Amino acid sequence: MDIVLNGEPHKAPDDCTVLGLLESLAVDPSRVAVELDGQIISKPVWPATLVRPGAQVEVVMFVGGGSPRLRANAAR
Repeated sequence: MDIVLNGEPHKAPDDCTVLGLLESLAVDPSRVAVELDGQIISKPVWPATLVRPGAQVEVVMFVGGGSPRLRANAAR
């Protein structure tokens, strides 16, 4: 089915859930947040939340890190 993923057209598996979409993208579910049609979807309901054709999906990945200065100070 056709959806919009992070602002770009994307083909997603038919009848997939939010979790199924993440799995099809090979995305680690523990490192993302998902917005579906303008609403943030909480992780506990991902397996039961269907992604419908034409859905607007935003997947935001959490990235660790920081400045080298902050890491150096944290190590002290």
